[in-house]
Amino acid sequence: MSKSILYLECATGISGDMTVAALLDLGASRIKLLAALDSLNVEGYSVTVRRANSHGVDACSFDVELEHEHEHEHEHGHHHGHEALEHEHPHEAHEHDHDHEHLHEHGHHGHDHHHPHVHRNLADVTAILNSGDLTPHARELALKIFGIVAEAESKAHGKPVEEVHFHEVGAIDSIVDIAAAAVCLDDLGIDDVVVTALSEGTGFVECQHGLLPVPVPAVANIAAASGLPLRILPSVQGEMVTPTGAAIAAAVRTRSALPETFTVKKIGLGAGKRDFGMPNVLRAMLIEETAAADAPPAEITILETNIDDSTGETLGLAMESLLGAGALDVHYVPVFMKKNRPAWLLRVICREADAPAMERVIFTETSSIGVRRLRAGRTCLSRTVVDVALPAGTAKVKKCSFDGQTFYYPEYESVKALAAASGVPFADLFRDAAETARANDER
Repeated sequence: MSKSILYLECATGISGDMTVAALLDLGASRIKLLAALDSLNVEGYSVTVRRANSHGVDACSFDVELEHEHEHEHEHGHHHGHEALEHEHPHEAHEHDHDHEHLHEHGHHGHDHHHPHVHRNLADVTAILNSGDLTPHARELALKIFGIVAEAESKAHGKPVEEVHFHEVGAIDSIVDIAAAAVCLDDLGIDDVVVTALSEGTGFVECQHGLLPVPVPAVANIAAASGLPLRILPSVQGEMVTPTGAAIAAAVRTRSALPETFTVKKIGLGAGKRDFGMPNVLRAMLIEETAAADAPPAEITILETNIDDSTGETLGLAMESLLGAGALDVHYVPVFMKKNRPAWLLRVICREADAPAMERVIFTETSSIGVRRLRAGRTCLSRTVVDVALPAGTAKVKKCSFDGQTFYYPEYESVKALAAASGVPFADLFRDAAETARANDER
């Protein structure tokens, strides 16, 4: 069965509110989201979901409105939509025009009412999330996202995590955005997420500490720690990637490249709040990888490194990690290095987009201190994968074509699983699968 994958297309950046809006537009339950947010017992905000138009593109907009938010200057997230400083003063409820859906307002009581400038730390945020009625997966994901932001802010301020009062982490709208994103992802049942390069602007943004360069320090720290690729758009002045948006991308990304072929099942669009002179929309697509692979990449990247001081166990684990991260192939070649030391040449074949992730695995899982990167062309046979019915069950067979000829290669893992389940010898099933596939085509 094909696997559903979420693709976050960050061509105009990403923020917390844009992510929530896109996921709601994709079909996440507003009722479940409202119940989860109410269970957190955080005061001083209201949530509005409405339709918005960004340069002709209709999208969903998710607004976290803080009490007295219009009477204060916000941090950079205000311009992009969210991740503001802490402004928790009570005021009368906002009036909304007719096309807004005002999901809920929180009352003007509780500890925030008496402490207008609450400086929460990570422990405070963790307590809030643990007290809420969230599913285990949603709570785990929200805590993971907050942890990523916390580490980035800690590094930016030069203090241990537990000693930093996080304006971003502790702000009401950051809590709501991150919790909402986790709840929506959990509701959609998303486990596999593709996030490619995040587009970012240039210049400076004004925050509580003064002017900060774009990308802001927290975003830069998250990108560095997680290997998130950034794409700078010189023509755009301003912040397109917020710390919360970067943290969400880092926390949920399981793949850095799209499948070779796929179908689009559903599309959700989340509107940003800033006008960059072009549509400011995060597109979330629910896609399904297809079995056909008629057009494998014509160019691939080859990564090489010589290793003479890693154990066999270490090298074996590195190979598993590289393949798990999306490598097309991994192998070791015995070589002799200087001083006649016996060693291994590690060679990784991958897509160019996956090369940074492969290098990260090599540097963290082996003793390598340098990697050679080569671009290479390749010629591949056109191929499709078909299901072949055998007496023992169904096996997958790859059909490859060249110069009028067709070759049949049973998929190893498919035949291996069928042999284990049926008790029929692997070699017999492998032979029968290829012969049956050929016979089916000749009928």
